[in-house]
Amino acid sequence: MGDVLAAESTTIGTPALNIAIFAAFVAVTLVITFRASRNNKTAADYYAAGRNISGTQNGLAIAGDYLSAASFLGIAGAIALYGYDGFLYSIGFLVAWLVALLLVAELMRNTARFTMADVLAFRMRQGPVRTAAAISTLAVSLFYLLAQMAGAGALVTLLLGVTGEAAQALTVVVVGALMIIYVLVGGMRGTTYVQIIKATLLIAAALVMTAWTLALFGFNLSALLGGAADQATAGVDVLAPGAQYGVDDLTRLDFISLAIALVLGTAGLPHVLMRFYTVPTAKDARRSVVWAIWLIGIFYLFSLVIGYGAGALVGPETIAAAPGAVNSAAPLLAFELGGTVLLGIVAGVAFATILAVVAGLTITASASFAHDVYASVIKKGDVPPNGEVKVARITAVVVGAISIGLGIFALQAGLNIAFLVALAFAVAASANLPTIIYTLFWRRFTTQGALWSIYGGLIACVGLIIFSPVVSGGELSLFPTVDFAWFPLRNPGLVSIPLSFLLGWLGTVLTREKPDEPKWAELEVRAMTGIGAEKAVAH
Repeated sequence: MGDVLAAESTTIGTPALNIAIFAAFVAVTLVITFRASRNNKTAADYYAAGRNISGTQNGLAIAGDYLSAASFLGIAGAIALYGYDGFLYSIGFLVAWLVALLLVAELMRNTARFTMADVLAFRMRQGPVRTAAAISTLAVSLFYLLAQMAGAGALVTLLLGVTGEAAQALTVVVVGALMIIYVLVGGMRGTTYVQIIKATLLIAAALVMTAWTLALFGFNLSALLGGAADQATAGVDVLAPGAQYGVDDLTRLDFISLAIALVLGTAGLPHVLMRFYTVPTAKDARRSVVWAIWLIGIFYLFSLVIGYGAGALVGPETIAAAPGAVNSAAPLLAFELGGTVLLGIVAGVAFATILAVVAGLTITASASFAHDVYASVIKKGDVPPNGEVKVARITAVVVGAISIGLGIFALQAGLNIAFLVALAFAVAASANLPTIIYTLFWRRFTTQGALWSIYGGLIACVGLIIFSPVVSGGELSLFPTVDFAWFPLRNPGLVSIPLSFLLGWLGTVLTREKPDEPKWAELEVRAMTGIGAEKAVAH
């Protein structure tokens, strides 16, 4: 989910058609969102859609949450230009779901809570752990939101022919305003329906492009790969590893670090974890992840054909020279295959993708503050009826406004969007996952261990990225004219993730605090069997 579009003022296709398709999607989903809002009466309704989303529906919604526009545009472009090495991103994103399925999905759902912090603070001191978890959640969500908002502005710039800084800023404001409406009105239920529709449209569009591309090559995959190899940039073998990574030992380490962050980060992404609380049973949680794995896996197989098809039919040089460069591969292929109509459909799907992802992120961030900080830490649980939901809605507006402002800044300053997405995954893998694993599986784990793990992973991750080539010292850095980079890797996962595990263990063994045995026993029974969780849901 790396690079999001970095477009110039040039456009492709017919902007009026792109706008019409996008407007149709917005109109349909807004109607559905308003209808869904009728059932939002309690915090469980607003945060977890009343916990009555089926496993199949939730699997579609997870796929909608996970497959961002960056997946559709960035991975296809990476495959078109680099072939095998570009497809490695897809492999990393897909394998990550096995970690989520085996380690966290069922156990997190069985706690019958609303946020990640509910699980982490279950047997710890509530205040400090909830605060730390909320800070980590907000950090991941905000960086992810920032990337998606900036990407939305860039994508609209390319496909709608928008020019000028003011117009670009306006597109970010419009996308942000729509996102806030979805969350304020529909809550998790409305957001879930938007994500289901978006996932269906995205997979359907990818299927059409895949079938159309294969038809041009007689449904012969070898012929397609051969065509991509013939059109590849001189000196680049798109059918063998090493075109992007493996150039030297440093790039190999960089890829290992990135892969570790992607594979482990997914199971710690707060907006993904929150989806597990929307299903009624642990069996549905497992089913939803299995459905998500199938849907995401099929989509990434489609992206393989789309990427190589763009390389063969459009050509890597044309893609690299187009507005948006590597990320223009899928739109250019759609234009090559079906002209303005197919491009308009693809553009509408891309817009839908951004709206669904940012809506999921916003409700996660607002729920984290309202439930973990306001209700649990500030009010100590003494919250009037619907008071928590009101604070969540206010927080959604604030988070949306901040993400709009930062998105405009990132778009107009030309910030590296890939850096922001990678940072979100790296923070989730460094701060969240080690603490989750220790909480669920280590009896001796204590509050100090949790705090050391969360804050240590968060600080180490952000600190190493600040002093890496991503921020300074290179042509593609955030600040290319200065050089204060001393950490050689572009992704800190290889260092920050093991460090977080180490700090969690060290903080636990160095404290005199005794673990809460009764609470551990209750958590273990609830997580493993769902017995306590079912009782909590009933009440």
